[in-house]
Amino acid sequence: MAEPYILVLYYSRHGATAAMASQVARGVETIAGIGARLRTVPAISATCEAVEDTIPADGPLYCELDELAACAGLVLGSPTRFGNMAAPLKYFLDQSSGLWLSGALIDKPAAVFTSTSSLHGGQESTLLSMLLPLLHHGMVVAGLPYSEPGLMTATAGGTPYGASHWAGPDNQKRLDPQEAALCRALGARVGRLALSLGQHSGDAS
Repeated sequence: MAEPYILVLYYSRHGATAAMASQVARGVETIAGIGARLRTVPAISATCEAVEDTIPADGPLYCELDELAACAGLVLGSPTRFGNMAAPLKYFLDQSSGLWLSGALIDKPAAVFTSTSSLHGGQESTLLSMLLPLLHHGMVVAGLPYSEPGLMTATAGGTPYGASHWAGPDNQKRLDPQEAALCRALGARVGRLALSLGQHSGDAS
């Protein structure tokens, strides 16, 4: 049987959320017995025809619904769009009703992360918006506990609802050490929970 994996699924426009996803995946892979699978989603076209390539030019592959169904846990990431998750990620989740009907994600652990260009640009509301469909899927939500010291000392990103990052007005501000550590802590927590909850579905391929 293949090793179970945590699906780290994100949308990133300027690279900050992608950098967070990489740190989350690193955190997952510190836990023995479980791996991380990085996946993204395509941008939404304003035209009526599909214009995105089937495979991205670089970076992780686009996620398939069967990868979501087979994961042992999920960590979902998005930049903030007016205090909400970005449309491409919501569009992908809107297609997961078949998994809801089958109960494929019930009792699997899930967590969320986000990046904003302004310090008070809706980080927490975005994280909460991302949790709503996961709760509807019956997933077990995992935040960041205050046993993580970075939550009490962070001067940029970091919330108990999930990992966050302040990218700056030009989206050029890199993850600071505390933000990166909280991303890794979030990934590690979901990995541990997946193993303790017995979610060993793994990859059927």
